[in-house]
Amino acid sequence: MAKLQIRKIGDDVLRKVCRPVDVITPRILTLLDDMTETMRAADGCGLAAPQVGVLRRVVVIETEPGTVYELINPKIIATAGEQEAAEGCLSVPGRSGITRRPKYVTVRALNRNGETVEISGSDLLARAICHELDHLDGKLYIDCAVRMLGEDED
Repeated sequence: MAKLQIRKIGDDVLRKVCRPVDVITPRILTLLDDMTETMRAADGCGLAAPQVGVLRRVVVIETEPGTVYELINPKIIATAGEQEAAEGCLSVPGRSGITRRPKYVTVRALNRNGETVEISGSDLLARAICHELDHLDGKLYIDCAVRMLGEDED
C-alpha cells in the first residue's frame, strides 16, 4: 500500500465529475487499499478518488474504527430526515462549515468483489456518505454549507 497525495481546494480535479468503474481491476483494488491508508494517515473518516487525483467513482469511509466501507459506483437510493452539523474536508484544510444533510441514508454500490451491496447509516455515517459522493460529482461541502466556521484563509 502507498500513501497518496491529497489534492487541495483550487486543484481542478476536485471540480470534475468522475467516470464510473466498468471493470474492477487490480488497479482499482490497489486504489481502494491506498485510499484507506491515506485516509487513516490524514485522520479522516472518508476519502473519494478525486481527492487523490483519480477521476473514478470510488470512495472509502471509516466512521467507526475497523469498519471500512469501500464503495464503487455508489448511488444514494434513500434518504430521510435532516441533520445540521459542522463538516470539514481533507481537501479543504483549516476550515469547517455547518451543512444540512439527510439524517439517514441508504447507498447502493459495488464492493471490491463486484457484488452489489446496500449500506444504511445515520448521523455521521449518513453525513460521510453524502460528503464523499458529492466529491464524485465535483462538489465540495463548502458549496452547500449554510455557514462557514473559522475562516482561516490559506
